[in-house]
Amino acid sequence: NQITNTNPKNKEKQTYQRKTTLTQQRSTAKLRLGASSAIIAPILAFTCIIAAVTSYPAFSWTNNALSDLGIIAGITGPLFNFGLFGSGLLAFNFAVFGLLTYFKKSWVGKIGAALFAATSLALMAIGIFNESFSPTHYIASVAFFTLAPISLFAITCALWLTHKHAMAAFTAIMGIAAALPWLLLFAFNYVPGVAIPEFTSGMAISVWAVMLGYKMLKETPQPKLSP
Repeated sequence: NQITNTNPKNKEKQTYQRKTTLTQQRSTAKLRLGASSAIIAPILAFTCIIAAVTSYPAFSWTNNALSDLGIIAGITGPLFNFGLFGSGLLAFNFAVFGLLTYFKKSWVGKIGAALFAATSLALMAIGIFNESFSPTHYIASVAFFTLAPISLFAITCALWLTHKHAMAAFTAIMGIAAALPWLLLFAFNYVPGVAIPEFTSGMAISVWAVMLGYKMLKETPQPKLSP
């Protein structure tokens, strides 16, 4: 008769391997969820912003703030606010499931991820508390446009320390691009309203998120189900 191998050590090894595989699959799934959110968030945000601007012909890029759209009656206000809240929620997923997983062995990366999570919460707050909620709206707006470049600079350090030098350089450039419109506005007051620096800064953050999200998806294989 053939003797079945019931060695406890072999069973323990198999159990450990299965647990390790399951952990890796969960980590991969979370990373891909976060990366996908990074790509979808800017699409949702700018689709809603452009649609809101189009729906309100009186809006002026030079004299208004983008947030002025959030208090307009009809479709304009709800569309704009939904875009900010929804993209903020997706950005939060990117921070928690994407960045924290991506930088799980880097404490600098975890700090950057936490800062970006705070940035996304500020974006959600802008969508929830429109200009009618003063000074909450103003505080949320300042928090978003301040924390965003700071989080990118922290993530730049994490990428550099993990030898991802090209992505670190790109992140640094986008961080500067996110901060520069505001620095120039404070220095030269080149436009009466803040819609242009808001849009330009938001675009820089979005381009970075899409590029890193794409890089994460490219580096991460599709998770396979365990038998």
